[in-house]
Amino acid sequence: MTKHDIQLLFEYDRWANDRMLQAVSALACEQFTRQLGGSFSSVRDVVAHIIGGEWIWLGYWKATTHNAALLEELRSKRETQFNADALPNAIALWAKCKEVESEMAEFLNSITDRDLEKMLPARNTSISMAHLMQHVANHSTYHRGQVTLMLREIGAEPAATDFHVFLAEGHGGVLPA
Repeated sequence: MTKHDIQLLFEYDRWANDRMLQAVSALACEQFTRQLGGSFSSVRDVVAHIIGGEWIWLGYWKATTHNAALLEELRSKRETQFNADALPNAIALWAKCKEVESEMAEFLNSITDRDLEKMLPARNTSISMAHLMQHVANHSTYHRGQVTLMLREIGAEPAATDFHVFLAEGHGGVLPA
């Protein structure tokens, strides 16, 4: 996996998050916060989890040391910055998403192929930064699928966020036929 591959993956992730956020922005506040069940009970909570997940991993990748204290600090900050009080509506979530995306873009521009090979501690083993980055993009895709289901359950229109749609629209250097 090269820097270019990772940048394409996160360009897709940004595009898909934007499309998802456009879809959830059309919801009434009651729909946005309605308790629907699932791993996260509302559309708001799932979207906050996606953005919070991207934020916490970015903080981990940027850190110079990786230990229990770092993880506790990141988790504590995530709980403060990505909870229902801090992100009560789609506008607040979108703004937070843009902050995280900006930080992520800066980070992606600074990494090298060699950085992607670096092994980082994760769950009692070591995993390359490239694979952890793939995990984050996959994690976001998984939860965007949950948002899609929730939107359908409340009668709202989800956005198409498939990778091939991204490419077919001419993103990632691929031109539509």
